[in-house]
Amino acid sequence: MPFPLLSDYWPHAAVGKAYGVLNEEKGFDKRAAYVLDDKGIVRFAKVYDPGTIPESKELLEALGKI
Repeated sequence: MPFPLLSDYWPHAAVGKAYGVLNEEKGFDKRAAYVLDDKGIVRFAKVYDPGTIPESKELLEALGKI
């Protein structure tokens, strides 16, 4: 990928906490995808049902808009 990706994990999970997607009981984040612009502004955000994999097409479309 020609752009940075981030993965959050337990026990820190600081990003999941900040974005409100951390499942404290289970110790992991909900499946979510965010696209930020070069200023760090969230331009796309979506939380997915458990077991759902984000569609590449949807994420690439969001990237194409910024």
